[in-house]
Amino acid sequence: MATEPADTDIADEEIETLSDETARMARRVVAAYATDADECRMLLSMLGINPPVRA
Repeated sequence: MATEPADTDIADEEIETLSDETARMARRVVAAYATDADECRMLLSMLGINPPVRA
C-alpha cells in the first residue's frame, strides 16, 4: 500500500542563518574537496555559503 509523501517544504522563517565561524569552516571543507576553483565556486553557491564580497 502506497503512503502519502510527507510535506518537505521549509518555510523561510524556519531557516536559520549560519554563524560566521560555521560558514568559514564549511567553505574550507568545500574548498579542500573541490577539484578546481570553478567547482568550488559552484558548490559554495549551491550551498549558499559564498564568501563575503571584498570591496
